[in-house]
Amino acid sequence: MKKYWFLTGALLLLTTGIFSQSALEIVRKSDEKLRGLTSYSEMKMTIVRPDWKREIQLKSWTKGDDLALMLVTAPARDKGTAFLKRGQELWNWQPTIDRTIKMPPSMMLQSWMGSDFTNDDLVKQSSIVEDYTHKIAGEETIEGRSCWKIEMTPKPDAPVVWGKLILWIDKAEYMQLKGEFYDEDGYLVNTMTGKNVKDLGGKMLPAILEIAPEDKPGQKTVVEYLTLKFDQKMDDGFFSVQSMKRIK
Repeated sequence: MKKYWFLTGALLLLTTGIFSQSALEIVRKSDEKLRGLTSYSEMKMTIVRPDWKREIQLKSWTKGDDLALMLVTAPARDKGTAFLKRGQELWNWQPTIDRTIKMPPSMMLQSWMGSDFTNDDLVKQSSIVEDYTHKIAGEETIEGRSCWKIEMTPKPDAPVVWGKLILWIDKAEYMQLKGEFYDEDGYLVNTMTGKNVKDLGGKMLPAILEIAPEDKPGQKTVVEYLTLKFDQKMDDGFFSVQSMKRIK
């Protein structure tokens, strides 16, 4: 009998060690799933306002955390507009005026292309893995999927915009299905939701992301992934000001 209880206890300890995860480990796995070594995507972004709606089509290339290039392919009036990220710097190419603009820090919190995203969202100066402390605040069901509810608060002196983040991460696939973004006073600013889960580039991910500001009823921005591929070969030289001007 003693031997039986000893083996049972050892098994419980072993399985607990294998399957228990910290909030940090969960967030790290979720973040890594979204990235890959490189990515290529084609997207449709719909900006919704109470009295109008606008659609923008985009192509995007990324490599690691520091390199990204985004091209507007429609509508015609914006076609060819491009954005380049290298490290913490952001450039904008405007073909209609044949001019490249380097975004100053004062413009980073301005709206990107009139959407509910900011220029800072493109640069992603903060890291949800490195710049926050994490704790599991509970478990909830989102879109019929069992999720961890992870509460994140910024570390002292971290270069972050938000006073608090709450993420709902799917237990089976580590997808971020919902996010709430709070200011320094604890007020909810934006809510992000992920919908239409499907296989994208060999990974189960939400094909649709919605972001809606809390204080502006009837306003939201919807991003739909039409194509998403990971880990294709890309040279660092592709992510250059010269590439912005000729990419199609």
